Amino acid sequence: MKTLKCCGAQGDLLIRRIEKLPENIKQEKSIEGRFIVAHSESGHHHVIAEKPGVEYFSGEDPMVAYLRVIDNTEVTLEHLRDFDTHESWLIKGGTYEILRSREYTPTGWRRAQD
Repeated sequence: MKTLKCCGAQGDLLIRRIEKLPENIKQEKSIEGRFIVAHSESGHHHVIAEKPGVEYFSGEDPMVAYLRVIDNTEVTLEHLRDFDTHESWLIKGGTYEILRSREYTPTGWRRAQD
């Protein structure tokens, strides 16, 4: 398992530490005890387990999400696939911006899809 220090990538995600959360974001609820950081049509999501001290946020831009891990808390970003999986990341206390890969379609930009 890798430890995220200031920034890192996992699949179609880029995660970087930021100083503070922006305004006008909303806290998201977990689904079945997990925050789905990157959704996969085949069910191979990138997820973070819900636990005390971990908050996940979204804003107006669907390509960007935010994560706050309170001081001494740690959380793991996992890729839910049994084969050809991305290595898990240990994320320690801090505030993070999560950027998602995007792709261009004739109707405009969208999140990258499997």
